[in-house]
Order: sequence, then structure tokens, then C-alpha cells
Amino acid sequence: MDYFTCIDSIHKKGFELTALEVFKFQYNQVPVYQEFCNLLNKSPENVSQLTELPFLPISLFKQYEIKNTKFSSFSKVFTSSGTTSSRPSQHFIPKIEEYEANFKMNFEHFYGPMQDYVILGLLPSYLERSGSSLIYMVNHMINQSQFNESGFFLNNYDELLATLMAVSKQGKKCLLIGVSFALLEFAENYSQELHQLDLSNLILMETGGMKGKRKEIIREELHQQLKFGFGKSGIASEYGMTEMLSQSYAIKNGVFECPPSLQFMLRDTEDPLSYVKETKVGGINFIDLANVSSLSFVATQDLGKQISSNTYEVLGRFDHSDIRGCNLMMM
Repeated sequence: MDYFTCIDSIHKKGFELTALEVFKFQYNQVPVYQEFCNLLNKSPENVSQLTELPFLPISLFKQYEIKNTKFSSFSKVFTSSGTTSSRPSQHFIPKIEEYEANFKMNFEHFYGPMQDYVILGLLPSYLERSGSSLIYMVNHMINQSQFNESGFFLNNYDELLATLMAVSKQGKKCLLIGVSFALLEFAENYSQELHQLDLSNLILMETGGMKGKRKEIIREELHQQLKFGFGKSGIASEYGMTEMLSQSYAIKNGVFECPPSLQFMLRDTEDPLSYVKETKVGGINFIDLANVSSLSFVATQDLGKQISSNTYEVLGRFDHSDIRGCNLMMM
């Protein structure tokens, strides 16, 4: 099974049946995942619905090489950011075209053709290291854009402001995607100039994260500061991670919606094999069927709240001491 077969199966058979087929495939092809499933006494023989699926703790991507034995080579290895004392997560990608096809499908599901946008990337902490899946995605988007103004901006805020001024005067659709601390710094330095621009065609999208540059704040406070700084009434958000190929997007207000390749489930914070009901808070599990060539069933360290069957909010992260039942393979 490959990515394109899997996406076609979602349309023909539905998400749940496809997910169960992917589980059987990955149980047989991903040794680390099979070992984890066996420790939980889970296998394709006794898993028949989504709530019975085993979700691999995301921290194990730092401890093990999560590889599909069907593939003997990998075209790309994405790595997470981290301190020099911590080992980064690794995501082994057999076919990079699967990632490219998926993030294009995800973005255009929410925003339409990416080629119609001027794409501006303000991602200094990501640009300054190698192996970032986010940088790979935004760089590809920049190359797909039909506009010469598209590009990355490291700390050259004057050039970014000049580009925004030119784009706004021409009425072009524009996406400015940035890490939180850089967007805040830019807005604080140029708030007066930004308030004089017509930014009605601008999608201002934050990817979260202060990266040690500033004190972490909740998303609601971040959005309030960005709205004030840019003179925008709504802030968009992107939520993704190294270990997955799919992204969720929040058009505004921090309510994320899953694309067709992705579903979430909220596990109980005390019992990782049980699930919470709507409006309750739980740890976020993802079924990312775009990850068919690696691993689709991931238990994150993020806390979330379900808004509807396909939408959720991200509230924060577990403290390591709060993660229960996730240390089976670390003993």
C-alpha cells in the first residue's frame, strides 16, 4: 500500500476501514510498532474499530528508528528541533513526493490553489537548522507560487515590510506564515506601518512556538497581540509535527480542522487506552493516513479539547510526569 492508494481508499471505503487496513499493513511492516502492539496484546486479529487501535507514544521517535521494512532506502529524513542535550525525533520518508502531494492537498482543501498566493515565510528558528519538515513544505509552496515576491525572510524585517507594502498595493492574495516569536517581534517593530496597509488579502498564519526566545503564552493571548500588531481581525494557525505528514489548519480563533487524511482522538490523561467525550480535555492521538509508508498511529504529548467530530483546540503539553502507560518500551 502507498500514499496514493491509501487516499483513494479513503474516498472509496471511508476513513475507518482504510485505517484498519493500514494498521494491518504497518503491524506487519514496522518492527518497533509491532513490538509495541504485542506488549499491549494488540494485533490485526483483535482490533476491529478505531478505539481499539494502539497509538505509539511520539517520544519513541527519539528512541527508535521507526522504519517500514518494505523500503530499503529513504529519500528524506526529517528531524525535530531540540536542545543539544536531547536527541531529536526522526521521521524516515521513503518517497518525498507523498509528503509534497499531501501538504498541497491539505492546504488547498482549506485555502484553494497555493500558486495563487504570494508565500512569505518568517521562520528564522527553523531556517537556522537542517531537517525541518516545515521549511521543506514552505519552500515547496514558495516554488509553486506564481509570484516573484514569494520567499523566506530571516531577520530582514525591513525587506518583509517593503514586500507586504508592495503586495497590498497590488491587491495580491498573500500568505505570511511564521513562528510566533518572529511574528510578534515584527509586529512590535512595525505596528504603525502595518496599520496603514490594506491587509484584507493577507492570511497571517502562526505555527506556534517561542523557541526559547520569549515566554510561552496561550494561543488566545498570542492572537490578541498579533491582531493588535497587524491590525487584523483574525489570525490563522497551522498545526503539524515532524513525525506526521498531515497538517491541521485553523482559519481563525485557534479551532483546528482535520484534512481528509487525518483524524484525531482524545485519550484519557490517566488511562491512555480510554477516550474522553466531546468538550472534555485529553491527550491528542492522531491517525495520519498520509503516513502509510511510515507510521500512522501517533500519541502526541499535546493536550486538546474536542469542539466537533472534526475540530479541536490545542491547550498545551503534558508534563513528562503526566504521561502514563507510555513507557512500555523504555524500561
